[in-house]
Amino acid sequence: MKAAPNAGETDVADVPVLGFIGLGVMGSRMCANLIRRSGATVVVYDPVREALDRAIAQGGQPCSDAAGVGRSAEIVFLSLPGIAQVEAVCDQLLAAPQRPRVVVDMSTSDVARTRLLAGRLRDGGLTLVDAPVARLRQAAEDGTLLITVGAGEEMFAELRPFLSCMGSDIIHAGGIGNGQVMKIVNNMVLFLTMNALAEALAIGRAAGVDGEKLFQTLSMGSADSFALRRTAAATMIPDDFPERAFPTEYAIKDLALALRLADEAGIAANAARQTMDLLERTREAGYGASYYPVLIKLVDGRG
Repeated sequence: MKAAPNAGETDVADVPVLGFIGLGVMGSRMCANLIRRSGATVVVYDPVREALDRAIAQGGQPCSDAAGVGRSAEIVFLSLPGIAQVEAVCDQLLAAPQRPRVVVDMSTSDVARTRLLAGRLRDGGLTLVDAPVARLRQAAEDGTLLITVGAGEEMFAELRPFLSCMGSDIIHAGGIGNGQVMKIVNNMVLFLTMNALAEALAIGRAAGVDGEKLFQTLSMGSADSFALRRTAAATMIPDDFPERAFPTEYAIKDLALALRLADEAGIAANAARQTMDLLERTREAGYGASYYPVLIKLVDGRG
């Protein structure tokens, strides 16, 4: 395969058939950019017919199941809820008589199970790459995701033109599983930051400070962060936590992955455990499906 002449655009010559499985909130947008920018035929599958129809309208070629994608595509991208779904799809790909050469898991998945799965796929003649994504839904729409990739040097170089169709920052994290480690730690820091911002907002309001002015001021000083300017300001100030965003349940799942890594390394991770307790209490209060910054309702006593 020829490398792309420009980031986000691949040379049409010698481009393999690509596959995409998992067309949810993030995956649908990532797949749309892959179809539009890669110059490749992209075969697609999702069990939700409405999601599949959207991808077809954008130029994707439909398959009736995951194995069908594997039969047609040389490189298959996955955007799924977690490792259990990734393993199930990979089982279907392995069981098919015709298989892809490469599977790229863009989900946020358990590190140890990702590495075990890579070994199992290797025995079946497939290469697994982990390439989880970070940043918000709009970044998936715009093709400006951060993608951390666990792969060998040659495989990373081969995949980078396609990943650049979906992301603006493509990081080679090292070997298999390292992409997941970077994504998991990124999310851990994000959740801890949101916990801190919720506490700051609750304290400031209780002391008589306007919340919006407080966040504006914090953004001008050493407390500034992407989480403050984009996520916290857009949700905690208007008190708006939609259910069709990244829910508390997902935050708990991702933070549990970080705590598993901490346990394996013998690291206490006390701040992360306190945030996990807060997220779990947020879920127990009935906000499991709400956008996770809703945790402020537990911090300021409304939960």
